[in-house]
Amino acid sequence: MSATVARVNGSDRRQLRQPRLAELVAEELRRRITSGMMRDGEILPKLEDLLEEFKVSKPSLREALRILETEGLITVRRGNMGGAVVHAPGNRDAGYMIGLVMESRNVTVRDLADAIMQFEPICAALCAERPDRLTEVVPLLKEIHERQRAAADDPLAFAAVGREFHEVLVELAGNETIKLVIGSLEAVWSAGERAWAQRATMTHSMPDVGTRSEGLRAHERLIELIAKGDSARVVAAARKHLESAQLYAVADADELVKASAVRGKDSRR
Repeated sequence: MSATVARVNGSDRRQLRQPRLAELVAEELRRRITSGMMRDGEILPKLEDLLEEFKVSKPSLREALRILETEGLITVRRGNMGGAVVHAPGNRDAGYMIGLVMESRNVTVRDLADAIMQFEPICAALCAERPDRLTEVVPLLKEIHERQRAAADDPLAFAAVGREFHEVLVELAGNETIKLVIGSLEAVWSAGERAWAQRATMTHSMPDVGTRSEGLRAHERLIELIAKGDSARVVAAARKHLESAQLYAVADADELVKASAVRGKDSRR
C-alpha cells in the first residue's frame, strides 16, 4: 500500500491510497503464475470468467493484463484465436532485466565475457561434484554434444547448439540461486552471440571446420572430467575452452551490451 503526504493546517497527515483494482488483480494472477498454479504455455481463463471471478470492470481487467504483459508473464493474443498465454519467468526474463541495468551502465561485451569466464567454470565444477552426475548431468550433455557434432557442417546451427551446451552446463549446477544469477548472464551472452553468428554468417567469417572440431573436443573433455568427478581439473578445462571460444564473439570488445537482444526472436526459454 502506498502513501502520499498532504500538508493540512501546518501539519503533515499521511493519506493512505488503496491499490487500484487492476494492480490487485495483476498481483493475484502474478502469484498464480510464479507459484506454478498456472504453468508455462497455459491459457488464462476467458475474459468473461475473469470478470466474474474478480468482480471488476473490463477496463480494470484489461489494465491488469497489460501490467502482466509488460512484465513478460503473459502474451495477449488478439483476434479469433485470442486469449492470454502464460509465460513462467525464467533465465531470459531475468537476463533481460539485468541486461537493462548493464546497458544503463554502459557495460561492454568484454566485461560480460570476463564475468562468464569467472563463473561458468564454477558451474562446471558443481556439475562434477553432483553425486547423481552420471544419470542427471552426463547423459544430457552427451546428447547435446552429439547434436552439435551432427551440425558440424552448418556453422550457424553448430554455434546455436554449442550455446545450448553452455547454458545447460549452468542449469545443471544444482544450486538454484547460482542457476538463476549465472543463467541470466548466460542469457545475455547467448543473445549477443546469436547476433554475432548472424553477422558472421553473412560476412562468411564464421570459425572454420578445424576450429569447430577443436570446440567439440573441448566439450568432450568437459564431459569426461565431469563424469570422473574431477572438479579441480574441469575448472581449468572450462576456462581454457572459454578463452578460445570467446575470441570470436568479442571481436569488438568495446561493443556495449544490448538488453533488447535477449528478447529477440526465438529467445524465450
